[in-house]
Amino acid sequence: MTDEHYPDRMVIMLQAIWGIGFLSPGGRPEVARLIGDADLSGLAVLDIGCGAGGIAVALAEAHGAAHVSGIDVEDTVLRHARALVARHGLTHRIGLAKVAPGPLPFPPGCFDVVFSKDSIVHIPDKHALMAEVFRVLKPGGCFIASDWLIGHDDAPSPAMAAYIAAEGLDFGMASPARYRDAMAAAGFTGITTTSRNLWYRDAARQELARLHGPEGLAAAGLVGRDFVNHNIGIWQRMIPVLDTGEHCPTHLHARKPG
Repeated sequence: MTDEHYPDRMVIMLQAIWGIGFLSPGGRPEVARLIGDADLSGLAVLDIGCGAGGIAVALAEAHGAAHVSGIDVEDTVLRHARALVARHGLTHRIGLAKVAPGPLPFPPGCFDVVFSKDSIVHIPDKHALMAEVFRVLKPGGCFIASDWLIGHDDAPSPAMAAYIAAEGLDFGMASPARYRDAMAAAGFTGITTTSRNLWYRDAARQELARLHGPEGLAAAGLVGRDFVNHNIGIWQRMIPVLDTGEHCPTHLHARKPG
């Protein structure tokens, strides 16, 4: 038995949908869109919630980060990440560590960039998180992230509640307004929040089609038909709340004053 949210069969399932090393949508192209015009060449990057390692590898291999420190709270995803990093020959540029939930285990001002992709949804206290991100960044450093957001600060609609319950994860969703407030309270400037809802409405439908198609069939051979069908049910609950805008994946950017 395990209390991990991402055991092996979940990692296998999500990688079947999103690609080896990725536990969230879009793969390397979405990582590149998130980074935008930022130049990571030669920089020290912290990857919060590094998952199965695909993002850390992309940051080093495709975006030139000098060193990526990937952290996560679960052993299984880190095992997958370490294997991926080794296959890409990047163990000298990517370090991976298990951490406990709470304050970041780093001294002040040691990273040029703090990066996270669709992981900090699991951290409910956004103000405490942003204060920690601000602390570990060097002056002039950047926070670059995407996250699963809810479009308002009220209680979730019944449809949204049903989707969150189907996910079975410890989602601590916040609104764009709450994220902006948390970043501003921490001291960040240049704060932007950019909705990716329209993009993911279409992408989620493509993912559901893959679950019904050869990718889902292949995954069923590894994790069982019932587990694939369970994930099909999650996507079927997610798409309606994407269509209403209540579920709004969002890019987050901010800078620590220099």
